[in-house]
Amino acid sequence: MKKSITALLGSALILGGVPATAQFFEPAPTKIVPESNLQVQLSYSPVVKDTAPAVVNVFTSRTVLRRTRSSFFDEMFGARRAPQERTENSLGSGVIVRGNGVIVTNAHVVKGADELRVVLNDRREFEAKIVAQDEETDLAVLQIDTDGEILPSLPLSVSDLEIGDIVLAIGNPFGVGQTVTSGIVSALGRTNVTDVSSFIQTDAAVNPGNSGGALVNLSGELIGVNTAIFSRSGGSNGIGFAIPAELVSRAVDSALSEGRIVRPWIGARTNSVDATMAAALGIDRARGTVINEILRGGPADKAGLEKGDVILSVDGTDINDDSGLRFKLATLKRGTSANIRYFRDGREASRKVRVDTPQENPKRDEREIDTQSPIDGAMIVNMSPALGEELGFDPYVSGVLVSQIKRNTFASANRLRPGDLITEINGTEVTSTRQVESLLLSERYTGNWNIQIDRNGRIGTLPLRYVPSADR
Repeated sequence: MKKSITALLGSALILGGVPATAQFFEPAPTKIVPESNLQVQLSYSPVVKDTAPAVVNVFTSRTVLRRTRSSFFDEMFGARRAPQERTENSLGSGVIVRGNGVIVTNAHVVKGADELRVVLNDRREFEAKIVAQDEETDLAVLQIDTDGEILPSLPLSVSDLEIGDIVLAIGNPFGVGQTVTSGIVSALGRTNVTDVSSFIQTDAAVNPGNSGGALVNLSGELIGVNTAIFSRSGGSNGIGFAIPAELVSRAVDSALSEGRIVRPWIGARTNSVDATMAAALGIDRARGTVINEILRGGPADKAGLEKGDVILSVDGTDINDDSGLRFKLATLKRGTSANIRYFRDGREASRKVRVDTPQENPKRDEREIDTQSPIDGAMIVNMSPALGEELGFDPYVSGVLVSQIKRNTFASANRLRPGDLITEINGTEVTSTRQVESLLLSERYTGNWNIQIDRNGRIGTLPLRYVPSADR
């Protein structure tokens, strides 16, 4: 479709604005700017007819408990009103990417849903189940039972996308029904929206309800999944963001093959390089992302990358910040080798790095502390890169994580909280739950204990007091 429209535009230009003697020359370049009414009046309807049937509405419902305030008479007679259940409904969009009923949408559309319904373009309704979802990439993969019927689906774009390309956004804004808007690609590689992002920015009108809908090119290919807008009013201001098809494709493949959306990494923490840092490192301009921490035994460490190396590109894709690096790695298949070009000691070099998912090393080894100690009643687990990624903690930290606290125990009385990371006990560095139990058994004395914890990134020492009860 895109080629046919382009060819027609080229012919119109040659016949309408060029002398007859020049009519035998080759057509104008592939991408041109409209210069006549005929070109402007060309319709997108053929593209819409091909793509709209693959865009669906996603309806979710969830039950929430709402506490009601007690009245004067309730308090007078000691009565308490029970929390009331209320059903919240929300609406989003989705895209059929496999004819057997595989649908991709945003994770925030289906988050916490008790019930999911998908309504097709022809008004048929299906119950849907979540195959996998990932809040970091804001993607969710759904499945509906088509009873063997092959549904219309959108192919994922494999062609290069450029700023200025015309795009169509299809979804259900504000619940008014399926709507198509047009615009252009305003920018590529926007990495300041989420931690794992390299968004397509478009000025096609995207509003609440468009989330999870399709962003397509004039060839009828899915180039992105609409996910967010920049707006102070809640309506479209011409700044919408879509998750690129490159990441959508990888998420769907991993969800169907592994039951979860896998995001590979290389085990290196990085920061973008600004102009000042570039000058200090001897780089010609601000580009790349510098490694400031490497996980021992991780992929980057095994490949020979070092702290201070500046990653410039991954498989030919330029990298300019940590979000861009995380996005590019998330588009790769786990276990594949990526060619990483980097800058070290005044020159550029490259290495093959085998990308992988964060590993659970050490194993969780969850234990409940039931010894005579100031943290009696705490459930602890070994911190690992895999657990850090799963819970949203820093995957590079080490220590023992407090996962639960029982009521009316020394741990609760001493103000320990779930999420605290124990890093040191009485001056001894903590590395495992087994070691914690051993330290608690060996440190048999009453009085004050000094336990160092990392709480929300802030490290401090809790002076905990322990006085054993008579019956222990």
